[in-house]
Amino acid sequence: MTTLQQHGGNGPRHTAAEPAARSADGFGPAAAAGVAHVLARMRALDRVLPADDGVAVFNRVYLAVTEAVARRAGDGAFEDPAAAGELDVQFARRYFTAVDADATGLRPPACWRPLFQLRRHPGVRPLQFALAGINAHIGHDLALAVVDACRALDCEPPDLEGDFDRIGTILTGLEEGIRETLMPGPDLLDIADPLTHLIGSWSLEMARDGAWAAARMMWGVRRLPEVAEEFADRLDASVGVIGRCLLTPLG
Repeated sequence: MTTLQQHGGNGPRHTAAEPAARSADGFGPAAAAGVAHVLARMRALDRVLPADDGVAVFNRVYLAVTEAVARRAGDGAFEDPAAAGELDVQFARRYFTAVDADATGLRPPACWRPLFQLRRHPGVRPLQFALAGINAHIGHDLALAVVDACRALDCEPPDLEGDFDRIGTILTGLEEGIRETLMPGPDLLDIADPLTHLIGSWSLEMARDGAWAAARMMWGVRRLPEVAEEFADRLDASVGVIGRCLLTPLG
Protein backbone atom coordinates (compact mmCIF):
# COMPACT_ATOMS: atom_id res chain seq x y z
CA MET A 1 0.00 0.00 0.00
CA THR A 2 1.36 3.43 -0.92
CA THR A 3 1.79 6.29 1.53
CA LEU A 4 -1.03 8.20 -0.12
CA GLN A 5 -3.38 5.22 0.06
CA GLN A 6 -2.76 5.03 3.80
CA HIS A 7 -4.06 8.58 4.07
CA GLY A 8 -7.02 8.28 1.74
CA GLY A 9 -10.72 8.27 2.52
CA ASN A 10 -11.61 7.39 6.10
CA GLY A 11 -8.39 5.50 6.74
CA PRO A 12 -6.30 5.66 9.91
CA ARG A 13 -5.07 9.00 11.11
CA HIS A 14 -1.44 9.72 11.96
CA THR A 15 0.19 10.29 15.29
CA ALA A 16 3.20 12.52 15.92
CA ALA A 17 5.27 9.51 17.01
CA GLU A 18 5.32 7.88 13.59
CA PRO A 19 8.70 7.22 11.87
CA ALA A 20 8.14 9.87 9.21
CA ALA A 21 8.47 12.60 11.85
CA ARG A 22 11.80 11.23 13.08
CA SER A 23 13.19 11.00 9.57
CA ALA A 24 13.01 14.80 9.32
CA ASP A 25 16.27 14.81 11.31
CA GLY A 26 18.05 14.51 7.96
CA PHE A 27 17.47 18.25 7.47
CA GLY A 28 19.68 19.15 10.45
CA PRO A 29 18.53 20.30 13.92
CA ALA A 30 16.98 23.69 13.12
CA ALA A 31 15.27 22.73 9.87
CA ALA A 32 14.20 19.37 11.33
CA ALA A 33 12.34 21.14 14.11
CA GLY A 34 10.51 23.27 11.55
CA VAL A 35 9.60 20.28 9.38
CA ALA A 36 8.43 18.32 12.45
CA HIS A 37 6.15 21.25 13.33
CA VAL A 38 4.80 21.27 9.77
CA LEU A 39 4.03 17.55 9.95
CA ALA A 40 2.37 17.93 13.35
CA ARG A 41 0.15 20.76 12.08
CA MET A 42 -0.90 18.75 9.01
CA ARG A 43 -1.73 15.73 11.17
CA ALA A 44 -3.75 17.93 13.51
CA LEU A 45 -5.76 19.22 10.55
CA ASP A 46 -6.21 15.65 9.33
CA ARG A 47 -7.76 14.70 12.67
CA VAL A 48 -10.26 17.56 12.87
CA LEU A 49 -11.41 18.00 9.27
CA PRO A 50 -14.20 15.76 7.91
CA ALA A 51 -12.69 13.17 5.59
CA ASP A 52 -14.73 14.34 2.59
CA ASP A 53 -13.97 18.05 3.09
CA GLY A 54 -12.10 19.41 0.07
CA VAL A 55 -9.36 20.97 2.19
CA ALA A 56 -8.98 17.67 4.06
CA VAL A 57 -8.49 15.86 0.74
CA PHE A 58 -5.66 18.22 -0.22
CA ASN A 59 -4.20 18.15 3.30
CA ARG A 60 -3.86 14.34 3.15
CA VAL A 61 -2.07 14.63 -0.18
CA TYR A 62 0.25 17.35 1.15
CA LEU A 63 0.97 15.34 4.30
CA ALA A 64 1.96 12.33 2.19
CA VAL A 65 4.28 14.51 0.08
CA THR A 66 5.88 16.16 3.13
CA GLU A 67 6.49 12.77 4.74
CA ALA A 68 8.11 11.55 1.55
CA VAL A 69 10.38 14.61 1.44
CA ALA A 70 11.31 14.05 5.11
CA ARG A 71 12.17 10.42 4.44
CA ARG A 72 14.36 11.40 1.51
CA ALA A 73 16.13 13.92 3.73
CA GLY A 74 16.79 11.12 6.20
CA ASP A 75 18.30 9.09 3.34
CA GLY A 76 20.67 11.96 2.46
CA ALA A 77 18.99 12.83 -0.82
CA PHE A 78 19.48 16.60 -0.65
CA GLU A 79 22.57 18.58 -1.60
CA ASP A 80 21.97 21.15 1.15
CA PRO A 81 19.56 19.56 3.67
CA ALA A 82 19.25 22.70 5.81
CA ALA A 83 18.30 24.82 2.80
CA ALA A 84 15.86 22.17 1.54
CA GLY A 85 14.29 22.08 5.01
CA GLU A 86 13.98 25.86 5.08
CA LEU A 87 12.27 25.83 1.68
CA ASP A 88 9.92 23.08 2.88
CA VAL A 89 8.96 25.10 5.96
CA GLN A 90 8.51 28.40 4.12
CA PHE A 91 6.37 26.58 1.56
CA ALA A 92 4.09 25.04 4.18
CA ARG A 93 3.67 28.37 5.97
CA ARG A 94 1.92 29.75 2.90
CA TYR A 95 -0.64 26.93 3.09
CA PHE A 96 -1.18 27.35 6.83
CA THR A 97 -1.66 31.11 6.37
CA ALA A 98 -4.46 30.41 3.89
CA VAL A 99 -6.05 27.85 6.26
CA ASP A 100 -5.87 30.28 9.19
CA ALA A 101 -7.29 33.14 7.13
CA ASP A 102 -10.30 31.09 6.14
CA ALA A 103 -10.82 29.83 9.70
CA THR A 104 -10.85 33.36 11.12
CA GLY A 105 -13.14 34.87 8.51
CA LEU A 106 -10.40 36.63 6.56
CA ARG A 107 -9.94 36.33 2.80
CA PRO A 108 -7.33 33.77 1.77
CA PRO A 109 -5.16 34.53 -1.26
CA ALA A 110 -7.13 34.40 -4.53
CA CYS A 111 -5.44 31.16 -5.54
CA TRP A 112 -6.91 29.37 -2.49
CA ARG A 113 -10.42 30.88 -2.51
CA PRO A 114 -12.00 28.41 -4.97
CA LEU A 115 -10.99 25.45 -2.79
CA PHE A 116 -12.28 27.03 0.42
CA GLN A 117 -15.48 28.19 -1.24
CA LEU A 118 -16.29 24.83 -2.86
CA ARG A 119 -14.78 22.50 -0.25
CA ARG A 120 -18.18 20.91 0.55
CA HIS A 121 -19.77 21.01 -2.91
CA PRO A 122 -21.32 17.59 -3.62
CA GLY A 123 -20.65 17.87 -7.35
CA VAL A 124 -16.86 18.26 -6.98
CA ARG A 125 -14.87 15.03 -6.85
CA PRO A 126 -11.94 14.30 -4.50
CA LEU A 127 -9.36 14.38 -7.28
CA GLN A 128 -10.54 17.87 -8.24
CA PHE A 129 -10.05 19.07 -4.66
CA ALA A 130 -6.54 17.60 -4.60
CA LEU A 131 -5.52 19.14 -7.91
CA ALA A 132 -6.99 22.54 -7.02
CA GLY A 133 -4.97 22.59 -3.81
CA ILE A 134 -1.81 21.48 -5.59
CA ASN A 135 -2.41 24.14 -8.25
CA ALA A 136 -2.70 26.89 -5.61
CA HIS A 137 0.27 25.70 -3.63
CA ILE A 138 2.63 25.00 -6.53
CA GLY A 139 1.44 27.68 -8.92
CA HIS A 140 1.51 30.54 -6.42
CA ASP A 141 2.92 29.61 -3.00
CA LEU A 142 6.03 27.82 -4.22
CA ALA A 143 7.36 30.86 -6.07
CA LEU A 144 6.93 33.06 -2.99
CA ALA A 145 8.41 30.36 -0.75
CA VAL A 146 11.60 30.30 -2.85
CA VAL A 147 11.94 34.06 -2.36
CA ASP A 148 11.20 33.70 1.38
CA ALA A 149 13.81 30.94 1.72
CA CYS A 150 16.44 32.95 -0.16
CA ARG A 151 15.91 35.87 2.20
CA ALA A 152 16.06 33.63 5.28
CA LEU A 153 19.20 31.86 4.06
CA ASP A 154 20.84 34.94 2.49
CA CYS A 155 21.31 33.14 -0.80
CA GLU A 156 20.21 33.38 -4.45
CA PRO A 157 17.60 31.19 -6.20
CA PRO A 158 20.26 29.28 -8.19
CA ASP A 159 21.69 28.13 -4.85
CA LEU A 160 18.39 26.31 -4.20
CA GLU A 161 17.81 25.03 -7.72
CA GLY A 162 19.32 21.57 -7.25
CA ASP A 163 17.22 20.72 -4.20
CA PHE A 164 14.18 22.48 -5.72
CA ASP A 165 14.45 20.00 -8.58
CA ARG A 166 14.94 17.07 -6.18
CA ILE A 167 11.77 17.99 -4.31
CA GLY A 168 10.04 18.34 -7.69
CA THR A 169 11.14 14.83 -8.63
CA ILE A 170 9.52 13.50 -5.44
CA LEU A 171 6.31 15.37 -6.27
CA THR A 172 6.26 14.03 -9.82
CA GLY A 173 6.84 10.51 -8.55
CA LEU A 174 3.83 10.78 -6.24
CA GLU A 175 1.53 12.46 -8.77
CA GLU A 176 0.53 9.25 -10.52
CA GLY A 177 -0.30 7.65 -7.18
CA ILE A 178 -2.40 10.67 -6.22
CA ARG A 179 -4.41 10.47 -9.42
CA GLU A 180 -4.88 6.69 -9.18
CA THR A 181 -5.86 6.76 -5.50
CA LEU A 182 -8.45 9.51 -5.90
CA MET A 183 -9.79 8.36 -9.25
CA PRO A 184 -13.37 7.10 -8.92
CA GLY A 185 -13.76 3.39 -9.42
CA PRO A 186 -11.17 0.63 -9.82
CA ASP A 187 -10.62 1.18 -13.53
CA LEU A 188 -9.52 4.06 -15.67
CA LEU A 189 -12.16 6.68 -16.28
CA ASP A 190 -14.30 6.30 -19.33
CA ILE A 191 -13.20 8.60 -22.14
CA ALA A 192 -16.62 10.27 -21.99
CA ASP A 193 -16.32 11.21 -18.32
CA PRO A 194 -15.72 14.99 -18.04
CA LEU A 195 -13.17 14.39 -15.26
CA THR A 196 -10.92 12.63 -17.77
CA HIS A 197 -10.61 15.83 -19.78
CA LEU A 198 -10.49 18.14 -16.77
CA ILE A 199 -7.53 16.44 -15.11
CA GLY A 200 -5.73 16.27 -18.44
CA SER A 201 -5.82 20.05 -18.71
CA TRP A 202 -3.42 20.63 -15.81
CA SER A 203 0.24 19.66 -15.55
CA LEU A 204 2.30 19.48 -12.36
CA GLU A 205 5.54 19.73 -14.34
CA MET A 206 4.42 22.90 -16.09
CA ALA A 207 3.22 24.39 -12.80
CA ARG A 208 6.63 23.70 -11.22
CA ASP A 209 8.47 25.24 -14.17
CA GLY A 210 6.22 28.29 -13.95
CA ALA A 211 6.82 28.59 -10.20
CA TRP A 212 10.59 28.56 -10.68
CA ALA A 213 10.40 31.21 -13.41
CA ALA A 214 8.12 33.34 -11.22
CA ALA A 215 10.49 33.00 -8.26
CA ARG A 216 13.43 34.18 -10.34
CA MET A 217 11.36 37.08 -11.62
CA MET A 218 10.29 38.18 -8.13
CA TRP A 219 13.82 37.82 -6.80
CA GLY A 220 15.12 39.92 -9.68
CA VAL A 221 12.71 42.79 -8.89
CA ARG A 222 12.88 42.51 -5.09
CA ARG A 223 14.34 46.02 -4.86
CA LEU A 224 11.32 47.34 -6.78
CA PRO A 225 8.60 46.52 -4.22
CA GLU A 226 5.70 47.94 -6.23
CA VAL A 227 6.64 45.85 -9.26
CA ALA A 228 7.17 42.74 -7.14
CA GLU A 229 3.82 43.20 -5.40
CA GLU A 230 1.95 43.71 -8.66
CA PHE A 231 3.55 40.62 -10.17
CA ALA A 232 2.66 38.53 -7.09
CA ASP A 233 -0.94 39.79 -7.13
CA ARG A 234 -1.37 38.96 -10.81
CA LEU A 235 0.17 35.53 -10.28
CA ASP A 236 -2.23 34.92 -7.39
CA ALA A 237 -5.25 35.92 -9.47
CA SER A 238 -4.28 33.86 -12.52
CA VAL A 239 -3.64 30.73 -10.44
CA GLY A 240 -7.02 31.30 -8.78
CA VAL A 241 -8.77 31.26 -12.16
CA ILE A 242 -7.16 27.91 -12.98
CA GLY A 243 -8.24 26.57 -9.60
CA ARG A 244 -11.82 27.62 -10.22
CA CYS A 245 -11.80 25.76 -13.54
CA LEU A 246 -10.39 22.63 -11.87
CA LEU A 247 -13.28 22.72 -9.39
CA THR A 248 -16.04 22.85 -11.99
CA PRO A 249 -18.84 20.73 -10.47
CA LEU A 250 -19.30 17.55 -12.48
CA GLY A 251 -22.28 16.09 -10.66
